Amino acid sequence: MNTTLTLSPPQHLLRLSDLMLLAVAIVWGTSYGVAKGALAYYPVLGFLAVRFILTFVLLVPVLLRLQRQQLRDALRTGWPLGGLMLWIFLAETFGVALTQASNAAFLISLCVVFTPFVEWWMLRIRPERSVFVFAGVSLLGAALLSGGLVGDMGWGDALMLAAALLRAVTVCQTSKLTRGSTAPALALTAVQAGVIGFGSLLLALCTPGGLPPLPVAPAFWQASVYLVLGCTVFAFFAQNWALKHSAPSRVALLTSSEPAFGALFAVLWLGESLGVMGWVGGGLIVVAALWTSGRKA
Repeated sequence: MNTTLTLSPPQHLLRLSDLMLLAVAIVWGTSYGVAKGALAYYPVLGFLAVRFILTFVLLVPVLLRLQRQQLRDALRTGWPLGGLMLWIFLAETFGVALTQASNAAFLISLCVVFTPFVEWWMLRIRPERSVFVFAGVSLLGAALLSGGLVGDMGWGDALMLAAALLRAVTVCQTSKLTRGSTAPALALTAVQAGVIGFGSLLLALCTPGGLPPLPVAPAFWQASVYLVLGCTVFAFFAQNWALKHSAPSRVALLTSSEPAFGALFAVLWLGESLGVMGWVGGGLIVVAALWTSGRKA
């Protein structure tokens, strides 16, 4: 017999985690335009190495202040989660390069649909039926916003699909590994950043030609600082902390509002245009996120 299990954290922690996750969606939504500008100055793997090694160096003092058990917990959870996230970044980065932007935006949004099933399978927690419904609403919004899937499926589409599934697995694994862990969220963020950064550097150095000298353009370093502080230190910390107090499906639905904020940023800051169906799609994504934040568990 199937049963529905729910996580019931204190309501003030649940509301705080919701607000933090919406803030994560906002900064991640702005990250695409900022990262695109930085990538005009440096290769993908090199840029990932710069971004995450800077994050790791910034957070080293957090690791040095940990007690022995906290450090063990940070390494125990951070290594596998950092490895998963490295593969996500690689799949997303090369997937975007090999497929149309609209396809990439739509396929990565499948994470919100995958997460309830992965949560059910990995954590033995069956989400409420309404979670599946609003995951579908959010996906429909993403389809309208991005224009849906265009053309035949190719390698780039397969990589974006893999990234969406890995995102769902990572959210559930983070929830599973951090519950009961004594490691602070910032310490876990530091270990994850180290795995991604040095993993990217190793892969970059193994490619033919290696890496060019670091850019000197101020625009590159300004973008890097924003991505390190807002989209990595804050965003990783917030998601790691929220997954201690909230269900993976709830986290996925709230962060799935990222495309809507990204589109709004593109219109207001980058001067791009958005059609009527795009606005409708963004509205559906926001409705799904507001419904999620209005739930008690």
